[in-house]
Amino acid sequence: MTDDQLFECARQARERAYAPYSGFFVGAALLTMTGEVFSGCNIENASYGLSQCAERVALGNAIAHGSRQFQTLALCLQGDGSPCGACRQALNEFAPELTVLIGGPNGNIRQRLCLNELLPNAFGPQNLKTSSLPEPRNH
Repeated sequence: MTDDQLFECARQARERAYAPYSGFFVGAALLTMTGEVFSGCNIENASYGLSQCAERVALGNAIAHGSRQFQTLALCLQGDGSPCGACRQALNEFAPELTVLIGGPNGNIRQRLCLNELLPNAFGPQNLKTSSLPEPRNH
C-alpha cells in the first residue's frame, strides 16, 4: 500500500469523526506489518476527558482484531497538529519506529516523521522486566 492510499483511508475515517464541540475532525489509518489497515476517528464527549483520539481508536481497532505490529500511521486533520502525548505513548508500546504521516483533508501529506522523533527517550516495554510483548490470545 502506498502512503497516498493509506492517507486516503485516514481521510475517509475523518469524515466519520464525531466532534460537535471542537469542530476539529481527525481521521487515522494504521498499517500493520501484514498489510492490513485499521482506521479510527476522534469521538468527542460532552465530558471532554472521555473523548477519544483518532489514533488510539485506530490502535484499539487493530489490537481488537489481533494485530500487534505496525509500520505506518496516517493522520488526516484540518490545520496543523500531531498526535497528542497520550497517543504517542500508546503507539510507542507497539511500534517505536512507526512512520507517521500527517496531512490535511485535501489529500496533501505535509509531514513524514518517525514516532521516536515525536517521543524521544520514551518509556516503554524495554524499561520493564519483560523481554517481549505478549502475543494475542485466541479464545
